[in-house]
Amino acid sequence: MRSALASARVAAVIAVPAALLVAGAVPASAAESTSRSEMAFGLLGPVGLIAVALGIVGMAFGVFRQRRKARAAANAAPVPVQPTGPGVAAMAEAVLAERDALARPQRP
Repeated sequence: MRSALASARVAAVIAVPAALLVAGAVPASAAESTSRSEMAFGLLGPVGLIAVALGIVGMAFGVFRQRRKARAAANAAPVPVQPTGPGVAAMAEAVLAERDALARPQRP
């Protein structure tokens, strides 16, 4: 069932842009036979519409992807915090002491 759903999604993702490109090619091929003064909204009209349609489809897929990631993050088990040992604290103190020693002006 999952593989059928995944293959349907892939087919839709491939078919929608292909159909939009074919639909945009028809007015573009018809525009070649007309003069420039007879075009109602120019070549950028169909190209712009296709670009907007692809953008809306992309945004919709992005919203679904973010929702799925948020749902997966909400369902994930929390990561346990590992306690720090005394070695980490000693190392941090040494780094801070070294930083303070370098920050002090040294007199000759």
